[in-house]
Amino acid sequence: MTPITGKTAILLMLADPVAHIRGTALINETLAGLGLDAVILPLHVRPADLGTVLQSVRRMQNVAGLGITIPHKVAAWSLVDALTPVAQRMGATNFVRRNADGTLTGTNTDGAGFVAGLRTNGFAPAGKRALLVGTGGVGRAIAFALAEAGVESLALMNRDRGKAEALAQDLRALVPGCAVSVPAPGDTAAALAGADLLVNGTSLGMATEDPLPLDLSGLTASCTVAEVVVQPPMTRLLTQAAARGCAVIPGAEMLKPQPKLVAEFFGLVPG
Repeated sequence: MTPITGKTAILLMLADPVAHIRGTALINETLAGLGLDAVILPLHVRPADLGTVLQSVRRMQNVAGLGITIPHKVAAWSLVDALTPVAQRMGATNFVRRNADGTLTGTNTDGAGFVAGLRTNGFAPAGKRALLVGTGGVGRAIAFALAEAGVESLALMNRDRGKAEALAQDLRALVPGCAVSVPAPGDTAAALAGADLLVNGTSLGMATEDPLPLDLSGLTASCTVAEVVVQPPMTRLLTQAAARGCAVIPGAEMLKPQPKLVAEFFGLVPG
């Protein structure tokens, strides 16, 4: 590992909790592989302290930027000074660049990383039917990315049905070619039975005692099941889906394409 000195560009990954964080290791490997004098470190920040931490970062001259993960992606979106177009329409940010004048610019690479991970694992979204569970920060990013990648239809589920309806309305306005629906609770099995892709966009699965994000009674072997949870690599959802004959894509696959995008966004390598 390259020694960390006063010249090293520091990146911080803000999360609550941080014990599950694995993306920093992947990003550090990529930064080292690109020959960059930069490092990213996890930082445990409670939601109530997020604004204070962002204000402090504005004054930290050797901090190039931040990674933003659970549960801060939506909150950070409203606390930065500027947003890239992709972050603006997704309503969430997962990376924030500190500019030379101390202002903060947010972007979102979750959706692009997720779709790239699908394609790397042999799943082409165009023309497919997808069911997404979870419409928070990462779920919103994935929803837009799937719609823009050409899925034929996208069904949205969330514990708060109103949030799913709000995201559906945004998607219909910005990506009118995608048929977006919000199944009623009683229609979940039918929506799942007709899906080519099931995505867990919630944090359920991080703990062994977590329930499944949805009832799998309608799941068929023809459906590919993808996670956003990185640790453990095989969540309860993926384990049960694999047992039913489904192709499964672990959460780490959405992270692998992102480090180079991040380095470019922070100005560490030419875009």
